[in-house]
Amino acid sequence: MPNETSPSNEQAKPLMAQTFALVQACPAGRVTTYGWIARALGYPRGARMIGWFMSESPDGVPAQRVINSKGELSGSQAFGQRGRMRQLLEAEGIVFSADGTVDLKRYGWDPARDLSEEELKNILDNAANTSVDVSERLEGLLRNDPASPLRDTSPRE
Repeated sequence: MPNETSPSNEQAKPLMAQTFALVQACPAGRVTTYGWIARALGYPRGARMIGWFMSESPDGVPAQRVINSKGELSGSQAFGQRGRMRQLLEAEGIVFSADGTVDLKRYGWDPARDLSEEELKNILDNAANTSVDVSERLEGLLRNDPASPLRDTSPRE
């Protein structure tokens, strides 16, 4: 049973909600990256954390719009069938290059660049009150994985 008041859990809930809100703000026909979302949330080295959050995104969050910084569909295994993520993006009008990547210059949406400071603040403030569940698996990653910006670095007894 996860500790509901652990620092990583208390930090993760609003960050997850804000992540999902930013992904929902990404317009159809555009994509964003794990790194851009992380940077907009104040975690410039938190791309992997955003990927962990996205693997647990609820229905209604257009997770297909989050890809890696190379324009690759790195989260596609979460869509249940091979090619589904690409199909969803193509249905929104995104055209893939011959090597199967998305042109981020053409389709990229960076919330820190494409939203005004006020728009970004409103999205993040409104999301902070949204309830999300942090799984035991996710809490373990956030607390212990070396790539986690929320990792517990206190000395062990």
